[in-house]
Amino acid sequence: MNLLLSIALTLLRAKLKQSIVAAVGVMFSITMFVTLLGFMNGLNTLLDGLVLNRTPHVRLYNELQASPTQPIQHAWAQHAAAGADTAHHFIRSVKPKDELPRLRNAEAVMQALENDPRVLSVSPRLVAQVFFNVGTVDLNGQVNGIDVMDEIRYYQFADYLVQGDPHDLASGNNTIVLGKGLADMMETGIGDMVQVTTATGERTMLRVSGIFQSGIADYDKVQCYANIKTVQKLLTRPGSYYTDINVKLKDLLLAPAMARELSARFGVDAVDIQTANAQFETGSDVRNIISYAVGVVLLIVAGFGIYNILNMMIYEKLDAIAILKATGFSGRDVRRIFLLLSMVIGLVGGVSGLLFGFLMQNVVDSIPFITAALPTITTFPVDYNPKYYIIAVTFALLTTWIAGWFPASKASQVDPVEIIRGK
Repeated sequence: MNLLLSIALTLLRAKLKQSIVAAVGVMFSITMFVTLLGFMNGLNTLLDGLVLNRTPHVRLYNELQASPTQPIQHAWAQHAAAGADTAHHFIRSVKPKDELPRLRNAEAVMQALENDPRVLSVSPRLVAQVFFNVGTVDLNGQVNGIDVMDEIRYYQFADYLVQGDPHDLASGNNTIVLGKGLADMMETGIGDMVQVTTATGERTMLRVSGIFQSGIADYDKVQCYANIKTVQKLLTRPGSYYTDINVKLKDLLLAPAMARELSARFGVDAVDIQTANAQFETGSDVRNIISYAVGVVLLIVAGFGIYNILNMMIYEKLDAIAILKATGFSGRDVRRIFLLLSMVIGLVGGVSGLLFGFLMQNVVDSIPFITAALPTITTFPVDYNPKYYIIAVTFALLTTWIAGWFPASKASQVDPVEIIRGK
């Protein structure tokens, strides 16, 4: 085997320029493969984080719906049972209940979920529509009463604060964090007082303790956050009043089944993260497919380069092949020589590609990327996952082996007698 490798290296040195060109092709392909996948998956992780970090795996809520059976239907049913053909019905004073879509027995539900081994965290939430009074103008908004410490721990709440300390919101009962767009419209900053009016007309003054920016402009124009006790006080509701329960699971893949189970178990509405963000996840999958497809195409192109170079080398080295066979080397040995030559090119190009790929990832990672929509991001996102390197070098070696197999098989079939006679 050592002899065959030595002969392969000798042939490689004899055609050094062509061999270097082939190795550079493999190196370039792997470099671009690793860089492209690292960048695209880093971008996907960033975009996923903007949405998924702030989204519970399962959300429990109680959506207000019209009763499927109205009073008039009850009356018709009664008359039909009595055998009456006609009837006159008068309905008066049928009024909707003056009540928000609260979750009944929310504390009991949360206690049950906390004891579930599949559940990572359970966070209550109270969501209400409000108006922010700016002079004679009322701005529509939505206040989210949250458990601040849970939001920091499980939903990266602090990462989206461009101003202020999230712990001030946790400790203050009359503080609020405004969305960046909403704060800009009101020309409000940290420490300012804002007047909030509920749907029932009750007004409260709250102190701005932070500015929140999610990166989604329409979201930041209406959303704000407060301690859940503050919102309960704002709405004059008891401490057990919640509109949502956000659940984070230890295994994200359990979310769809868990949502169906909890909806049936507790008699509430439930939506899982996959259903709520189906279009977003589809876009992420498409970007991944495109990244891998482009990288694979680059490696295949490099394989064609190796194939052409080995073909030319065989035609130029027919005399050497004939001498090898005449001196006792079998066709199998000749095939191995050219396969070894191909693999050496692939290995040198592959290792070089991995090194240059890592360097290129660092270059991309250091390029400034500053945008108002993503305040927590300062450079282009890059994912340094080792699997990209493993996939790249594995596919590169496989491609070079396949590219070398056909020329090597052709070389093994060379008849030395015909070559010598032709001379």
